[in-house]
Amino acid sequence: CLNFLKLCKVKYYNYCLIYNVQRDFIIQTGDPMGTGRGGESIFCQLYGDQARFFEAEKVPRIKHKKKGTVSMVNNGSDQHGSQFLITTGENLDYLDGVHTVFGEVTEGMDVLKTINETFVDKDFIPYQDIRINHTVILDDPFEDPPGLSVPDRSPEPTKEQLDSGRIGADEEIDDLKGRSADEIEEFQAEKEAKTRAILLEMVGDLPDAEIKPPENVLFVCKLNPVTT
Repeated sequence: CLNFLKLCKVKYYNYCLIYNVQRDFIIQTGDPMGTGRGGESIFCQLYGDQARFFEAEKVPRIKHKKKGTVSMVNNGSDQHGSQFLITTGENLDYLDGVHTVFGEVTEGMDVLKTINETFVDKDFIPYQDIRINHTVILDDPFEDPPGLSVPDRSPEPTKEQLDSGRIGADEEIDDLKGRSADEIEEFQAEKEAKTRAILLEMVGDLPDAEIKPPENVLFVCKLNPVTT
């Protein structure tokens, strides 16, 4: 929990791609490289490469019972870095004891549903970019570790960050261009059962905690205070 909050605080997740969308199972993000092979814990920024990962915590064990469960991803060696997943299915008990649950989505389940239904390739990568544009912390019960450098403003994305080789998150798609009236009618009928990738802000910039969030905002809260 501390690791996730401090990574949010230093804007580590800004512009991260959602690079793994498996319908009715999980969505995965948290790797700035967008490959699922990168990322690092907040402790790496404090203590160097030897602290890129930290040991996965097993207690208390919270299970992946419901949609919207948020977990740090196991790197294969029972360690965590920055990658995390959000479940889009229920009773995923085979994830228990592997990935560490530290929170849950309490608002914005419609956003989660939209991501869950996006078009992906054979490797579960969305055809159109879906990104975390910004993160805002409404409550942080943990003291900042000594030496933590917090930016005074959100950094601008680099060209490399935005160049995924896919359809850009802010790129308009004209589904009707060049279609006949009959084709448009047929397409609209098909579209009722499908969805396309959209620009997402997982957590938007809110003036205060009481304001009603926009419809494209996802709240991660009920964090487990025992986990780091």
